[in-house]
Amino acid sequence: MKKTKKLDMWTVLSFVILLCYAVFLLYPMLNLLRQSVVTTDGAFTMEYFQKFFGKSYYLITLWNSFKVSIAVTIITLIIGVPLAYLYNMYEIKGKGLLQIIIILCSMSAPFIGAYSWILMLGNSGIIRKAIKSVLGITLPSIYGFNGILLVLSLQLFPLVFLYVSGAMKNIDNSLLEAAESMGIKRFLTVIVPLCMPTILAAMLLVFMRAFADFGTPLLIGQGYRTFPVEIYNAFFSETTGGDYGFACATSVIAIVITTVVFLVQKWSSNKFSFTMNALHPVERKKAHGLLNVLIHLFTYLVVGIAFLPQVYIFYESFRKTSGKAFVPGYSLDSYRSAMKVAGSAIKNTFVIGIAALVLIILLAVLVAYLVIRRKNTVNNVIDVISMLPYIIPGSVVGIALIMAFNRKPLILTGTMIIMVIALVIRRLPYTIRSSVATLQQIPITVEEAAISLGSSKAKTFFQITVPMMANGIISGAILSWVTIITELSTAICLYTVRTQTLTLAIYTYVSRGNDGIAAALATILSLTTVVSLLLFMKLSKSKDVTL
Repeated sequence: MKKTKKLDMWTVLSFVILLCYAVFLLYPMLNLLRQSVVTTDGAFTMEYFQKFFGKSYYLITLWNSFKVSIAVTIITLIIGVPLAYLYNMYEIKGKGLLQIIIILCSMSAPFIGAYSWILMLGNSGIIRKAIKSVLGITLPSIYGFNGILLVLSLQLFPLVFLYVSGAMKNIDNSLLEAAESMGIKRFLTVIVPLCMPTILAAMLLVFMRAFADFGTPLLIGQGYRTFPVEIYNAFFSETTGGDYGFACATSVIAIVITTVVFLVQKWSSNKFSFTMNALHPVERKKAHGLLNVLIHLFTYLVVGIAFLPQVYIFYESFRKTSGKAFVPGYSLDSYRSAMKVAGSAIKNTFVIGIAALVLIILLAVLVAYLVIRRKNTVNNVIDVISMLPYIIPGSVVGIALIMAFNRKPLILTGTMIIMVIALVIRRLPYTIRSSVATLQQIPITVEEAAISLGSSKAKTFFQITVPMMANGIISGAILSWVTIITELSTAICLYTVRTQTLTLAIYTYVSRGNDGIAAALATILSLTTVVSLLLFMKLSKSKDVTL
């Protein structure tokens, strides 16, 4: 008799993970697509897309987002690439502290930066009033395109810095020594071409982050309409009587745009890609005279301006308040009020965040193992599907989940569960990539040796493979944690009064003009980010952080 093939643990896991992706990612997205081309009567239609492309209002909104994203990408390259070059090529005093501050700038929630710049440069901003009274100069308005550009550029240039710094560590020092006599041309004709694949990857990330950013234009845009805000408005306006189809159509358009950008970047990266091995890593050298002064002035000025919003928010959180207004003196009143009115939001942040993080770590490790060690058709499909959320804006994920799970048989809307699912979907791709990179460095012979000595596959995985991946898993988990606690675009679509998180509470009190409580909550969020980053650096045993 022919023996039936026994299903092993990994085959079962592959189908379970694929089923989870089908239910919580593919089904909501396909449902979103279906709703965008179907009328309330169930007939096929393109009227929602015709409405979008037929009205200049929506086309201007789309163009505004492109303008912001392109301008932000250009400015972050102008700042980030030279900063990475100076940081890696020259000795700079306090470079360790500088890097920590740069990373903190990239990990803070953009809308907090927008809020802080409003306090400093808004109509009643402290810097704006000081410059007007001392110099008699009225600064341009912080609201609209200028404000969005300022906030996003200062928040996203660290991503370019971190990417390019990682690439520069792979450049062989002998190449730079050979080009020593070229002066500034060395940067343009040697460094930039060698780092081009990484620069293109950084450009993609910055463009997509700027294009999908929701909180900054919502807070500081004031009439300057951008696409993510329009998607949010379209959905929440039709819940009061309009049709869902148009919101779905705008969401589909957003996915198509981000997909095209992603594919263009992948094509360009493949076209310009090559391998570098640094047999002689780059050695920092000490600059002298005016050059040394200019290097320190540029680095400290850029980093100082980028970090100023967080410092000012920290300062504001200790000022005395009377109702919504600040009064002379300092106290802890804002923190007391914050804990009283938003204590549940802080608790929810940790409960929802930790639950999402546990699932992310578990799924990332399993998916990484399946993709690297158990290659087959099903696992290749899982690998492709796992990267889909990378190109889907957060507000679109939120809308898709609401529409998929607001009716029987599975009603999740309004629960903590749907917020956890949304965070897992949004942040899992990044943790999977870091887990894959870690696992690729572990020789498969170690696992084969354990199995040959009688260890089961499950025991080998949990007692040998996972512990060997531990440092990479923990480091990736901490960085994922930071992005989880600063999430706004997805959460604002899904939350209720009972499931409000810290970022949502901050946004609520900023909107109400209660600056004291908002500043205290923003400081709590920033300090949580600082502690997480320091923990990451300690566990990863690295003084330099790159992407």
